[in-house]
Amino acid sequence: MVKPKRILVVDDDEQNRELLVAMLEALGYETEDAVDGFDALGKLSLDIDLVLLDVMMPGMDGFEVTRKIRSTPPYSDLPVVMVTALTSKEDRIRAVEVGANDFISKPIDKTELTVRTVSLLKMKEHQDTIKQYQKELEDKVEKRTADLRTVLSEKIEAHRRIYQAHLDTINRLVIAAEYKDEDTADHIKRMSSYCALLAKALKLTPQEIEVLYYASSMHDVGKIGIPDHILLKPGKHNPEEWEIMKQHTTIGGYILDNSPSELLQSGEIIALSHHEKWDGSGYPKGLSGENIPLLGRICAVTDVYDALTSKRPYKEAFSNEKSLEIMKGGSGKHFDPNLIDLFFKNLDEIFAIQKKFKTGSLLKENERFSPEYPEFLRQIMYHV
Repeated sequence: MVKPKRILVVDDDEQNRELLVAMLEALGYETEDAVDGFDALGKLSLDIDLVLLDVMMPGMDGFEVTRKIRSTPPYSDLPVVMVTALTSKEDRIRAVEVGANDFISKPIDKTELTVRTVSLLKMKEHQDTIKQYQKELEDKVEKRTADLRTVLSEKIEAHRRIYQAHLDTINRLVIAAEYKDEDTADHIKRMSSYCALLAKALKLTPQEIEVLYYASSMHDVGKIGIPDHILLKPGKHNPEEWEIMKQHTTIGGYILDNSPSELLQSGEIIALSHHEKWDGSGYPKGLSGENIPLLGRICAVTDVYDALTSKRPYKEAFSNEKSLEIMKGGSGKHFDPNLIDLFFKNLDEIFAIQKKFKTGSLLKENERFSPEYPEFLRQIMYHV
């Protein structure tokens, strides 16, 4: 008896997942489903023959899942089909580069699904020795699978807890910084959203956009180490105070140093580089041009714009008109010219973010980071 082919369906949208599972089971296939990238990677050991993989998912997008499948020897030949609404040449080239075998466009056409699954499953048959199962062996496999599901569920949940722990660490660092400066919460909401918008305009991957969105909130975490009489001084700093104030970049880098978390690693890069300037006159290292990490260059633009348009202890808020004039004057000096161009091309969205997060205080419980996308980030990722 030839064992039916088992297909893993990966999609964070329950309705999409159930529809695809129903279509596959109607074609005679066994199915496993996964709600995210962590779940998918954990279930590869359940004798999977083909993966139907959504691209846009929180935590770990389809590109990253495919890359991990290809780098894991037992599954490096496993057929992967991207199920996606993305149609640009760049997105498809990126999918091929990470190892995808084929594409199915949303909304899914049953005939297209049938043709592509049959073709790829035949390819896998030629790669693998056809396994014949007797009834006794099937019983053993069923028991082994049940035991394995229990172990895998624990492993998958452990990965989710680790990711949540990283977000919780960010929350606590951000909240600690807020207690030093009452204006920080609104600034963080606006700046993180501005950063995500610029990252989208740069055509970064969904994974990269999400990391920047969360990591940018830690740009000024080093201000925890700056004395209040300097941090909150209602006037211009003298030279000695300014030297102390500039140390918030290196203090932030020290706080975030040596973390295994990609989020905190990116936060460290941002903390150390968001005050560097395109012409090399910034601090703490005096980097210039593209020697400044991209994450730092993005945050430099968004941080300065929000500072200009916000009331601070040492200044009143400038108008958008005056602030934009200053930003344009800083192109090629303070800021990456390409990023300034993108910033001005997306002013409508910038103003919408500014209006959305105009007032508030400490982050409320339902505004803190979680493994799911906040509504604004979901709108950026899904173009809704």
